[in-house]
Amino acid sequence: MIEIAVASGKGGVGKSTVSTSIAIYLSRRKRNVVAIDADADAANFHLILGEDRWDWKKSYSDSMIAKIIEEKCIKCGNCLGKCSYKAIYIDERGNYRINPILCEGCLTCTLVCPVRGAIVREKVESGKLYRVNTKYGFPLISASLNPGRPNSGKLVTEEKELAKEIAEDDSIIIIDSAAGIGCQVVSSLAGANMVILVAEPTPASFNAIKRVHVLTKHFMQPVALVINKYDINLQMSDTLEDFAQENNIDLLGKIPYDESIPKSMASRVPVIELFPNSPAAKALINISAKVEYIIDNWYEWFIGHRPKKPEPYKPIIIKPAS
Repeated sequence: MIEIAVASGKGGVGKSTVSTSIAIYLSRRKRNVVAIDADADAANFHLILGEDRWDWKKSYSDSMIAKIIEEKCIKCGNCLGKCSYKAIYIDERGNYRINPILCEGCLTCTLVCPVRGAIVREKVESGKLYRVNTKYGFPLISASLNPGRPNSGKLVTEEKELAKEIAEDDSIIIIDSAAGIGCQVVSSLAGANMVILVAEPTPASFNAIKRVHVLTKHFMQPVALVINKYDINLQMSDTLEDFAQENNIDLLGKIPYDESIPKSMASRVPVIELFPNSPAAKALINISAKVEYIIDNWYEWFIGHRPKKPEPYKPIIIKPAS
């Protein structure tokens, strides 16, 4: 079983387009594929595939919120003044209430409440897990995080555990990570055998790629690079290639700017299916074919792209001013 995480550090650079193309290509090649949409805040993998239904749904609860028992509340106001998140308010009938969106379940209100049992904690739904057997021959695991709920990283970990339960020994798990370098991305990269970075030739994307690359070095993972819309800024595209060469990053391919991609998204059909002869689709197919070659020759490729061990942490000693 091989896990391949696709990350970018920045939204809107084509990460999901690359992920879906690789998953579809490998599935068409009779490989066992399991796809994970690891962006619990803004899942879009199923939208690109044109999936409108879910075969399976499951509620996910990982957090607690406080609840005021109206019959026991003496309306002393202690909790209202001590809540750091301003989650407690007084309703139109003069009763004390807790906003479930703002509450973090910190228990401060229970500590200051003079009446035992007037404020309790209860589990709240943090989000949902979804699964669908796609029309392209592979299962997709997705998730959504409820507004105001934390622990998106744990939700992604739950997705990965679910994927491993349905995966086979020779399965290839494609993880479409979220943007940025937050807890969702950390959970996506943790345990991955390979990370594919997707960048566009802009300064913002270049800086984002460098941040994600630091994460991959922390996990000591081999990395490959895909440059999307490379021809909109050839100079910056060359800068990205130089960065890849300097850091022993394999350049999987470059995708030209192609209007067939937004057209395929509007049609909710992947570009390699709707416009297979378009320049972007051909580039994506070549990239996917190279990924399959890497999988089939994993040991040799890994040895050639084995990441260097990060240097040990050295504290910065600041001498006091004389």
